[in-house]
Amino acid sequence: MVDEKNVTVPYIVYESEMARAERRQKRNFILTIILVAALILSNLGWLYAWMQYDYESSDIVVDAGDRGNANYIGHDGDISNGEDYSFEENEDKK
Repeated sequence: MVDEKNVTVPYIVYESEMARAERRQKRNFILTIILVAALILSNLGWLYAWMQYDYESSDIVVDAGDRGNANYIGHDGDISNGEDYSFEENEDKK
């Protein structure tokens, strides 16, 4: 049985392991820089692609007169239900 407290490692083995660890640390550092750059470039690419679209909003005014609801079906299939501005309901409540 070997006593772990008194085990000596030859100097050449220690130096070779330190050199290997330094190379591994250098590769990990370079990989980290590449991954951060790829993340930034990916985000910039998505922002550029997203800003190519033309975003707009529009207000649609539909006059239903004194009676009924003002409903509008847009060319995209969106349905806008207006409000009832009829005075008949108010007169009926009186």
